[in-house]
Amino acid sequence: MNPLTAALLASAALVASPALAQTASPVPGYAPPAPVVAEPAPPLAPFPTQAPKLIVAISVDQFSADLFAQYRNHFTGGMARLLTGAVFPSGYQSHAATETCPGHSTILTGYRPAHTGIIANNWVDQSVGRPDKIVYCSEDERVPGKSHTDYVVSDMHLKVPTLGERMKTADPRVRTVSVAGKDRAAVMMGGHKMDEIWWWDGKTYVSYAGRAVPPVVERTRKAVADLIAKPQAPLPLPGFCKPLDREITVGGQTLGTGRFQRAAGDLAAFRVSPASDAAVLAMAAGFVQDMKLGQGPQTDILSVGLSATDYIGHALGTQGTEMCIQMAELDRSLAGFFEVLDATGVDYEVMLTADHGAHDMTERQQIRAMPMESHVSLEADTKIMSAAVAKQLGLPDSPPVLMSAESDVYINRALPPATRAKVLAEAKRRYEAQPQVAAALTREEIAATPWPKTPPETWTLKERARASYDPERSGDLLVLLRSGVTTIEEPRPGYVETHGSPWDYDRRVPILFWRKGMTGFEQPLSVETVDIAPTLAATIGLPIPGVDGRCLDLDPGPADTCKK
Repeated sequence: MNPLTAALLASAALVASPALAQTASPVPGYAPPAPVVAEPAPPLAPFPTQAPKLIVAISVDQFSADLFAQYRNHFTGGMARLLTGAVFPSGYQSHAATETCPGHSTILTGYRPAHTGIIANNWVDQSVGRPDKIVYCSEDERVPGKSHTDYVVSDMHLKVPTLGERMKTADPRVRTVSVAGKDRAAVMMGGHKMDEIWWWDGKTYVSYAGRAVPPVVERTRKAVADLIAKPQAPLPLPGFCKPLDREITVGGQTLGTGRFQRAAGDLAAFRVSPASDAAVLAMAAGFVQDMKLGQGPQTDILSVGLSATDYIGHALGTQGTEMCIQMAELDRSLAGFFEVLDATGVDYEVMLTADHGAHDMTERQQIRAMPMESHVSLEADTKIMSAAVAKQLGLPDSPPVLMSAESDVYINRALPPATRAKVLAEAKRRYEAQPQVAAALTREEIAATPWPKTPPETWTLKERARASYDPERSGDLLVLLRSGVTTIEEPRPGYVETHGSPWDYDRRVPILFWRKGMTGFEQPLSVETVDIAPTLAATIGLPIPGVDGRCLDLDPGPADTCKK
């Protein structure tokens, strides 16, 4: 166990402290709405005796299949343990909108974003009278005075139940816990019926308004505050990282030198470091201990969202020494977490995957034999495109005729239908003429595309878009850039690399299952993240019919896990 993980586990997970009655910051006079979910199934018989007593579902944000392949031979800790289980190196977030919120919504629901309703991190509210309201996937936009960047966290936009919800419906004694470095990870993996749900808000760990702070959260808060109050020296460089030890200048900064050195009190630098993952794992371990998860009459479920890899990737890229150090620290922090779980004596099952992949920064790709990599041109900017379309059609562009959120482009609903049709046709023509644009698909084209039935790597762009399409939230036009073109117009400190494309470097992620005593195997053929929920459900004998995913047989012998 690395020293950082050991210190956090010792102070956050193992030391007792009195419970405090503090809550997350409430909005005066506001009561969160009741979630809208599918009708629950009737309670089922107790889970079978051979079922694991605790399911631990881990998402490593931006942990691409490429990163997994690059570092799998260097893992010696927690990741090495998972490699002895069932390994699916070509898992797919098969949809086009490869972002954090939609990706997390697939992992424990078994549904693609077209059914979860989480089409992107943000979308435009198309309701009458609100044509320009951007909605964040985990906000309640009905709260007065709030916006998609200053919001009250809510689960109201997730349209389907998670595995934890289904388990709790089958047996109310099931405990469900979700902790993460981002609110959208905690919410989308946890769902609507949570015993405990906590996330990092940029300053500390919070939950919904009105929740009492349990001792483990208070301990974690204190441990992290003490850690941040002290400066952090550069982390050591593992030997296998030395070939990557090259500086690069991008976005007005030189990367590859800091190695997570942090000044005292720097909250932002803590988030963009391996320490933030170690803290989330420490809190998760504390919940296992304090709540005695897995020691009750039924199977409990713990979801863990580790966000540091994503923050590090965006700020520093995927192919530098920083990401290499992160992979080593993640491996060691997971080892410490599993040691705590082992000590409980609980029969637990682990699943680890990612919400999406990523692509390294354009500048480093260009000097590594990929000169075709590029930043998106300003000509594709929605404001510029809107002004050009309005001018061509003789329309005023105030308010704009086009607006966008992520890759979805929306036409101003205040325009007459005939004018909207002209705007759509002209916008589609102009986008398709852009050399960096692979496709500009109308909502009618996407809606008319049959649901894909072949392996995800064979899907057309329309089929990938179909898996993300929700008629209530998707745009009038979906603009997809060509492979290797990043949506970052100009890199800047904290933002040199991103994801969100329909290409496999953003879609492919590893999917790993582990349980003590299982016979391990590797299946190189493609599977999907929507297969995770029905697979985990099968191990506890809980049928979840009607989902988009399929059960993966984790028993390499003649017995079929999915038919038990």
